[in-house]
Amino acid sequence: MSKIIAQGAEAIISLEKDYIIKNRIPKLYRIREIDEKLRKQRTKNEAKLLEKANKLTNSPKVLKQDKYSLEIEFINGEKISDKLNSYEEKKQFKTMQTLGKEIGKLHDSDIIHGDLTTSNTILKEEKVYIIDFGLGFISKRIEDKAVDLHLIKQALEAKHFQNHQELFKNFIKGYEPKDKKLILEQLKKVESRGRYKH
Repeated sequence: MSKIIAQGAEAIISLEKDYIIKNRIPKLYRIREIDEKLRKQRTKNEAKLLEKANKLTNSPKVLKQDKYSLEIEFINGEKISDKLNSYEEKKQFKTMQTLGKEIGKLHDSDIIHGDLTTSNTILKEEKVYIIDFGLGFISKRIEDKAVDLHLIKQALEAKHFQNHQELFKNFIKGYEPKDKKLILEQLKKVESRGRYKH
């Protein structure tokens, strides 16, 4: 019996025994042909990204791909967004360093996650798994990599505000892509743009 565990704007996610089904739902406001094409394209895209990410880092395996849905390995661990605040400080920092290291590997292979928050990360047996590549894409642009960092920084400020600066510092300590210096410089520019918007 499958159980719905999440429902977003794009997809319904249900849990079978030991795998996840991510089903992209039709958008009734879109022209049907366009909607089908988009859903098909995004499903294919996500499967490709997951397969690529899987060779580099801890992320769930794609077990089966359909037109609009994916069967993905279920990672039975702790969602970092739910648990990070309750870990002792040493474990918090270690977890963020590990996440930084994993994201550095993705960025070195030009994989942009696109929705990098602690909600899309799972801790299982000391390993950090990155999940949900639904908004991900391939890009060599330093800007796109900096935006990924901006997203995780914002997520830490919002959900783990007690010591978000230290958490982000530890993330950056583990984050070692070859373009680290350029990406961090670009991050400052991304942040200053965000400030002037308000």
